[in-house]
Amino acid sequence: MTVVQSASRLEKSPAAPLLAVRDLTVGYRVRRRFEPVVHEVSFELPPGEVLALVGESGSGKTTTAHAILGLLPENGSVSGGGITFRGQELTELSPKGWRDIRGRAVSLIPQDPGSSLDPVRRVGHQVEDVLLLHTGLDAEARRRRVYELFDLVGFTEVERRYRQYPHELSGGMRQRVLIAAAVAAEPDLIIADEPTSALDATVQRQVLDLIDDIRRRTGTGVVLVTHDLGVAADRSDRIGVMRQGRLVEFGPTKEVVAQPQHEYTRHLLNSVPARAGAILDRKPAPAPARETIIEVSGLVKRYGDAAAVDDITFRVGRGETFSIVGESGSGKSTTARVLTGLTTATSGRVELLGTDITGLSARAFRPLRREVQIVYQNPFSSFDPRFDVYDVVDEPLRSFQPRRGPRRRKRPNEERVVAALEAAALPADFVNRHPRELSGGQRQRVAIARALILEPTVLVLDEPISALDVSVAAQILELLRTLQAERDLTYLFISHDLAVVRAISDRVAVMRQGRIVEQGTVHEVFTNPVEDYTVRLLEAIAGRRSLPGGLS
Repeated sequence: MTVVQSASRLEKSPAAPLLAVRDLTVGYRVRRRFEPVVHEVSFELPPGEVLALVGESGSGKTTTAHAILGLLPENGSVSGGGITFRGQELTELSPKGWRDIRGRAVSLIPQDPGSSLDPVRRVGHQVEDVLLLHTGLDAEARRRRVYELFDLVGFTEVERRYRQYPHELSGGMRQRVLIAAAVAAEPDLIIADEPTSALDATVQRQVLDLIDDIRRRTGTGVVLVTHDLGVAADRSDRIGVMRQGRLVEFGPTKEVVAQPQHEYTRHLLNSVPARAGAILDRKPAPAPARETIIEVSGLVKRYGDAAAVDDITFRVGRGETFSIVGESGSGKSTTARVLTGLTTATSGRVELLGTDITGLSARAFRPLRREVQIVYQNPFSSFDPRFDVYDVVDEPLRSFQPRRGPRRRKRPNEERVVAALEAAALPADFVNRHPRELSGGQRQRVAIARALILEPTVLVLDEPISALDVSVAAQILELLRTLQAERDLTYLFISHDLAVVRAISDRVAVMRQGRIVEQGTVHEVFTNPVEDYTVRLLEAIAGRRSLPGGLS
């Protein structure tokens, strides 16, 4: 397959490549058959540059990165092509050869610090492991070097951090530990595999700034694996776009984002929330006189002495999308739990459809539960693993239908379940499938169908697209907009991503440390933010200025 690139994109860098991938084909042996998943991929990376490999789940970008690192699983192998690093062929290395090069000359920043760090060892000792393997430093020199590395990645109180365990650190701090380990032996090449996908926007920006700073200081080359074209546009010199195991477009970043030549690249660019807010034909905000569906006054929720939510006030009208945005720990999800009756308020007043729910017991709240349904960030974890799709979507109906003798039909609510699935843009035959057989976007549609089946007035959407690929996320946002228009639904949308909020909301409240620090219409907050914290959130949006049509 021919990679789409202009004549200017074919020009070679005058510098000899640090990394060269030639016609790389990689596959996995499954049930005695070899299944290729990466097909004849070729690219080069000069020293000191950043190459972003961009694509959605299943595109082959992570498999390509793991092949470069020699970290394919036992059933995976390179079946064609080659990978040279500083002129050395990596596909021919022995296990000992890989041990000599991996961590010293080529290193990895993995996606998930939670699973990459040993929970029962101090983080300083884990960074020391790299120095023990690849340097001749004695124990005291290794400790001093870790202190230097922790200072390099922006830690204060480096001796204290050295002694801490992973659970004592935030997600952003754990990612900094992994970066310290990756640069400990001063490698020439770093593979960063979705290094910020689980982080808040401002923390993501700090981590990417850190990687950029280290690259500039040391001349290290970086292969940045990401599903986010906004991140790639901001942080790379070159972009390779992958789809179904093939490199469909490759070239200098500015050229690719300004004049994408492949249809799939254009599709990804148009799906980035930083652009989608401007591209989508947004509806006008509802008139202030519309019926109030949610009214929150002076809400406080304490856990012990700590206030997770501290004296917040807002109202939401019928048919409106009201978003609460903030970083982890800001109190936005706790607010959602109070509104859905999953936890009780410490003080204040919360009215839902004219009923004060502040002091209601779970039993007293039950009649209102039909009117307010929730869609979670990770739908799979909210599904009973024994259930097929029919049972998942039917579950709310069963809970509100009293049993009167034995069932006459195995699936008494099948028509309503099918109608809910079709409203969520899923075919009727999905009733027989199991959630484990579905993609992430399909699972989220099943979760939306389950929320719709009781015909609620309010949907609480708690980070409903943060775990999805960018184009799938855009599809879910468009589905939510369509359903709202058809059913006059009221949305309370919880997110840490202001670009997504801009694409779907009428009004927005910005939360920090349990308080609402700013609220207003989307236009007001995005064009004339009052608080410095809101400005920082806006500045952290990936692709804000580097993508055409972004939030400039």
